[in-house]
Amino acid sequence: MFGNTLDDVMDIQQKRHPGLEIPWIVTFLTKFVLQCGAQKTEGIFRVPGDIDEVNSLKTKVDSFEESKNLRDPHVPASLLKLWFRELYFPLVPDNYYDECVYNCDHVANAVSVADSLPSLNRLLLLYTIRFLQEFTRDDVVAVTKMDISNLAMVWAPNFLRCPSSDPKEIYDYTRREMTFLRTLMENWNPTDVPE
Repeated sequence: MFGNTLDDVMDIQQKRHPGLEIPWIVTFLTKFVLQCGAQKTEGIFRVPGDIDEVNSLKTKVDSFEESKNLRDPHVPASLLKLWFRELYFPLVPDNYYDECVYNCDHVANAVSVADSLPSLNRLLLLYTIRFLQEFTRDDVVAVTKMDISNLAMVWAPNFLRCPSSDPKEIYDYTRREMTFLRTLMENWNPTDVPE
């Protein structure tokens, strides 16, 4: 499940979850994060989970085991981010990167870029944005201390990868990546979100 392309992940899960439109691991981990009380946990997505527990959960979900004996939401939250980071190709493909960063603060253009992603990438990004939007409510932010800008900061590197190897260029585009993600979290609300 980890380190594969999205298409490979969908092929791997086909026998166990034939009707699922997006990777099972994402649906499982997002629900698990919420079940563990993430919306009442300060620093969710910023504070890492215990590395041994994260690795243990990784081993289980890699075998399609739905381990639910954890109570710390940082563990499935860390694993969810890790899964996105370890995708062989980033969720937002490299050939869309420039459009994302150059249209990051223009709502209509940013949404148009997101809508133009390959179907599976779009559905998965949409599902995850909808999940993250649950953490942007004022009552949740008051507890988690993770406002929309903080969420964009910790999640942008999991969705977008600057294709340049120049550290200055990577640094310069970091803010644009965060702005692109924040723009989507604030404004992208299509109705075709997978369950």
